[in-house]
This record gives sequence, structure tokens and C-alpha cells, in this order.
Amino acid sequence: MTTTIEIDTTTILDEKISTLAQQYRTLAVDILKEAIRIPADHIDSDPRCGLSNHELPRLEYLKKTIVEIGAVEFPEDVWFDTFGNLCWVVLDRHDGIAAAEKSVIMLDGHTDTVNALRTRWHEAIGGGIDPYLGMTDPAKVNRAFLSKELGYLPPESEWPYLVWGRGAADQLAGVVSQIVATKILNELRGDGALRGVIVRAYGTAAEEDNDGGGPMYLLREELPGAPADRVPDVVILTEGTGCANLGAVGIYRGQRGRMQIEVEVTGKSCHGSMPWEGRNPLEYGAAIIVEAAQRYNDGDGFKRDAFLGGGTRTASWVTLSTPSDCAVPERFTFRFDRRLTAGEDPDDALFDVRSLPSVQKAIADGLQVDVRAPLYCEATWRGYRLNNAQIYPGWVTPESHPAVSAAVDAYTRVASPMIPAGGTRGQLRREPRVARWIFSTDGVGFPTRDFVPPPSKRWIRDGAFRYPAMLGIGPGIEQNTHKIGECMDSREFPPVIAFLARFPTAYRAM
Repeated sequence: MTTTIEIDTTTILDEKISTLAQQYRTLAVDILKEAIRIPADHIDSDPRCGLSNHELPRLEYLKKTIVEIGAVEFPEDVWFDTFGNLCWVVLDRHDGIAAAEKSVIMLDGHTDTVNALRTRWHEAIGGGIDPYLGMTDPAKVNRAFLSKELGYLPPESEWPYLVWGRGAADQLAGVVSQIVATKILNELRGDGALRGVIVRAYGTAAEEDNDGGGPMYLLREELPGAPADRVPDVVILTEGTGCANLGAVGIYRGQRGRMQIEVEVTGKSCHGSMPWEGRNPLEYGAAIIVEAAQRYNDGDGFKRDAFLGGGTRTASWVTLSTPSDCAVPERFTFRFDRRLTAGEDPDDALFDVRSLPSVQKAIADGLQVDVRAPLYCEATWRGYRLNNAQIYPGWVTPESHPAVSAAVDAYTRVASPMIPAGGTRGQLRREPRVARWIFSTDGVGFPTRDFVPPPSKRWIRDGAFRYPAMLGIGPGIEQNTHKIGECMDSREFPPVIAFLARFPTAYRAM
């Protein structure tokens, strides 16, 4: 009699992915440090290097690295699209499953950062940490400032694990995680890591200035009429999913939307010694800002969702058109950053500002007040202009969607075993934590009124919008992003990388 011994190949794959993810932590750190450093070579010729629409040197490095470390099977599997996104694909071309029948998992992370504010880093931290070069002299570091400034820092004895610099937490570590995860997927192709799936990864451009611009381009230009093997079933966003109070590396399934509300107040300029001859848009505009802030503080006109939280509004940007500093200005323009929770409508948000008594008084007194959602018209590094209104819809992947179950399964299989029990505050947690972002991600670029995917893709219908199931997992603490002293804990790399490498086949099995 022959005895057949069944081998649990899934467990073997789990173990191999976990082992490689931990083994490649140092590789991920090296790639991240260089991605952060690169603008230092170019800021003399381009002071905006590394920011939105100025990503090319970093993108060229990442593209070269993807090929060199084997994160794609062939060099032609990585390219730049017309928008300026870095794109690469991994799949098993010999698994016997037709491309149209495969599950398409999209990995998305943005490659631009906010302004480094290099001088401010040196002044505030004491010169020991540089936003491009990282830790340069520990003896000079103002530890009290960092402890006060950042949402979470591990004990100083663990600082050797930290990677410092602009973009460390937002979002270069996420893009690096995608690169290393696709390397693992390539290496474990023979073990079934890519069976029945296509992983399409993107390092997007211009997200900081225009959230979701990269995905918006795809929905406008590439996905309409595309075959099924181009349309994502699930999108994994690798923005940081750490919380300073609830733990690092959560699994996020939603976020509020946002919009820019631009208010242009046009008055009548005159000499500052005779203000009665003019109509001062700065003073009237200031009254609008003050009233709007009070309305927000009072919760007047804002909804709250049990999962996503409440809508918010804050003054975020100003510009003044004036002949001199001894004149009544001609025009005062400012913007509100408006975060939209579930049930809030962009048109209503505009109306709320237009109907403020301070706005009505300015108009009654002879000033012109224009309240609008501005267009984003800047060209990407490839010269592409989306010219989109700066309205970015929120989204929620229902807890019942198979993608959420697959995410919890993948995390439990490959991330949990490598995480010690008992994490507190911003430390890693062994148990998967399913929650939502406070800030915005590329996910806002996916909701569409026009594109209709194949039913097999299980996209979510949300009012007038459709979008793929979206989830988030990434290294970095949300409260550390955009801060002086931005950093990430490299111990978050292995669980994120392992998750990204395991999720595709976990979802395929659902």
C-alpha cells in the first residue's frame, strides 16, 4: 500500500516569504536611504528636486534598482508611463492560467515628497540630522525637540533602526517595500507566489501637490477599453499605516476625501495713508478666515462618520497682490483644506463658505468674492497636465469585502509570526489592526463616474462612484509625516514586505 503524504505548500510559502522579508530588511534600508539622499545632488540646479513634478532623478534611480535587484523578470517589465509614473509588473507567464482570468493586484506608492526645509531641520534639531543625509552627528541632536515634535519615537537605544529624512515615512519607504516585495515574488515564482495573479506596481508622481493624480491618469487614459489583465481587482496603497498611539503597520480600508476651497477677494487698492479711498481685501478676507475657523470649532456645517471621523476645514495657503507694503492691497487669495467625511458633498462645502455672513458683508460693501474649487494645471516631469478640479473623493472598502479577509489572513500568516507580543503606542502589533487613515492617499484618484470595470473585478459601488477594493499597509507613523525630523523604523519593513508578497495569492484563494 502506498501512503501519500500531503505537504502544506501554503505554509511553506508563508515561511519562505517571511524569511526573505527579514533577510532583505538591510537591502530595503539601503534603497530607502539613497532615495531620500538623491535630491542633495540636484538641489543647486533644481531647488525643487524630489518634490511634485520634480521626481525624475529619484525615479531613474528606482527604475535602475528594480532591474538590478531582480524585482522584475525582464528589464522591459519596468517603464515610465506618459503621466510620469514608474510602472513595473511581475507575473508567472508559465502557470497555465490565461491572463484574462488572473487576479490583478495593484501596488501604489507616491515618489514625491513635501519640501525638505533643510535649513529649518538644522536649526531645530541642532545640525545632527539632515533631511537628505539622515543622521550625521548624534552628539548634536536636540533630543528634546524630536520628542516634542514627532508623534512617536522608540527608546533612544533603538534609534539605530531608524531611517531619518524627508520622505522616510511619507511615502518612500512604502515604494521601497513594493520593490522588495516584487523581488520576493519573482524569486518565489516556482513556489506558487505568483500563480494566478498579476502584480502591477506603481511609483506615482505629483501626489503631494495633486492627490491621486497618477491613478486619475490611469482611469482617464489607460483603463478605458483595456483588457481585463490591466484592470485592478484590488489596490494596495503603501502610505504609512502607523499610529503614534494605536500601533505601527495597520491595515487600512478607508479615508476621508478632501478638496481645496479657494477664496479670491478683490477690493480696491489705494495708498495706505488714505485707506478710506480703497476697499481692503486683506481685512475682509481675514474676517472670512476667522469666521470660518469659528464655525469649524463650533461644528457648524460638518458631519461625522463613525468609521472615517468628522469633516474638517482649515486655512492652509495665502497669496497677496499689492503694490507695496504701504498700500491697501488689490487682491487677497487664500485656500481652505477641506476634509470630507462620508455624507459630505463638495458642492455643499463650497456653499457653506459662500454663505458665510463675512462673505456676504464683503460683497455688500463692494468687494468681489469668488469661492471655487481650483484646477490643478501644473505639468508633471513628463509634461502631462491633468487640469483636474482639486476635489478628491473619499472611499471605504466594506469590511465584508473578500479583500479585507485576505488582508487579515495574509498578515496573520507572514507578519504576525515575526512580531513580538506586547507592543505599545507606535510599536508593531502581532494582531492585525484594521482601521482607516486620517490623511489622504493616492486612493482618492480611483473613484470614477465613467469607467465601468468587468463584474468579475468586484469593484465597489458608492453612490455615483465606482472604485476597486482598496487597502493600505505601509511603514511609517502618520503623525511623523511632513514633520521636522521625519523618520521611520526599519523594523516595520519585514512585516510590510511580507504582507505585500503574500496578499496576491491570499486574495486569489478567496
